[in-house]
Parts: sequence; C-alpha cells; structure tokens
Amino acid sequence: MVFADRDDAGRRLAARLGHLRDKPVVVLGLPRGGVPVAFQVARSLGAPLDVIVVRKLGVPFQPELAMGAVGEGGARVINHEIVREARVSDDELAAVQAREQAEVEARAARYRAWWPRQPLEGRVAVVVDDGVATGSTARAACQIARAHGAARVVLAVPVAPRRWQARIGGEADELVCVTTPPRFFAIGQFYVSFPQISDDEVSACLRRSGLGTRLRSDGGSHEISWRAPGGRNCRRSGGRSRCRGPFRCRRRTGTTGRWPPAVLPPRSPTGAVPGSC
Repeated sequence: MVFADRDDAGRRLAARLGHLRDKPVVVLGLPRGGVPVAFQVARSLGAPLDVIVVRKLGVPFQPELAMGAVGEGGARVINHEIVREARVSDDELAAVQAREQAEVEARAARYRAWWPRQPLEGRVAVVVDDGVATGSTARAACQIARAHGAARVVLAVPVAPRRWQARIGGEADELVCVTTPPRFFAIGQFYVSFPQISDDEVSACLRRSGLGTRLRSDGGSHEISWRAPGGRNCRRSGGRSRCRGPFRCRRRTGTTGRWPPAVLPPRSPTGAVPGSC
C-alpha cells in the first residue's frame, strides 16, 4: 500500500480508529511530519489536536539511523543495541543528546508561545506520526503522554515494519497501523508525496483544528463560538451547528463556548481565514 500524501494517510488511519469516537480523546501529532496525519485523525474523531515535541538521536555518521530520542519534559529513550553496534561513545551520545534536547526546547517554546498544552489527565492520548521505523521517537512520545496523566495511550501510524510492536514494548496500551509491508526500508518509500513539513505548516494545522473544538473539563468536546471576519458569529444552536460567515462547522456534543481570539488564524490578503473546521 502506498499513500498519496500525509493527508491521505491520516484519513486512512482515522478509519481504523472509529472505536474511539465519543471517547475523551486528545490527538497528539509528532512534529513535524506527524502533525498533518494527526490533523485528519482529530478531524475525523471530533477531538482536540495537540503536539508532543520529540527529536530523534541520530547516529553521528548516519543521522537518519535513530539510536534514541528525547522529548519535552526530559523524556529520553536510548536504543542500546544500535549504540553498541554503531560503536557510539558516551561522549558522542551526550553531544547528540544535548544538541537535540536544545532543539526540543526551542521548538516547544515556539509552539507553546500561543498554543497551550491540552490537558491529558484521565483522557485517551492518541499519539500519531507519519510512520514508525526504529520506534524510538514514538516510544518517547508515549512516555511523555503517560507522564502528563493520560489514562490510556494509543499509538497510531499509517505504516510500520512487520513486528513493529516489539519495538514499542509496553509504552502504549494499543497499537494501530494501516499497513506493515514486508520490505520496509524507510517511511518515505510508502508515500507518493513526502515533503518536509515546516513549523508554519504545523502551526496552521493547530490553528485550523482549534477553530472547531476545545476540550471540556469533564473530558468531552463542545462546539466553539467565535467571531469570524466581518463580525459574523459561528455557534451551536438548537442542537445543530449553524454557521454565518466563511466557516463550515461540525456538530459537537455539550455546551457552547468561545474560542480565545489569540489563537484565531490570521486573515489572508483577501480577508479570509485559512483552513476550515
């Protein structure tokens, strides 16, 4: 199976996660490539979207080969087998870790400057990436979700090598994958289009998802009311979502709230807000 792009992969992955609808779910994308996939999953489940910032620790002479990962909150996963086989010294490992941890903190600061962390306490954390290779970054992300109080952790990816479950171990309570091809060399070989994703694109996905859903304190999601360009309002009314303005809304359950203006996406030169909920 080959995916057209990350959006296609996300839609196919979402089809495997229907049993999580109506659960107190938060979808957590791994920046940067996992976020467009996670966006489609969150949209399908009607769940909030957030990120977990994790960085791969690449072998010094072969950076694409992961010997571990670091993430927000000091999470650290080391693949000692790869470290040993690649003959990476303690000093080399420490240098790579310091560099990547600094990048984690810098990137997290950029995202968190305007996008507050979604609460995970007592909720189902669905960790999403565009694929799993060695599993180091996915394991670190699952550890972070657990540390932040998630009651259940689901790791969901479009593609992974066969027997990938052993690489994750017990870090996730449930593993979901669309395809596990026999000849797996790299995640990108299973995408027709697999470009690098920028921080701006990650931010755009978060803003687009934020226009339609916010998590209630009781674990559910509810319809958001916000002011659209031109002073129009979009809100849940009479049991159905009605929209006046350039947005198309989806029905949610629960009460009505107002989305903070600080996270409303900037208008384009034409006055429209990019993306839709």
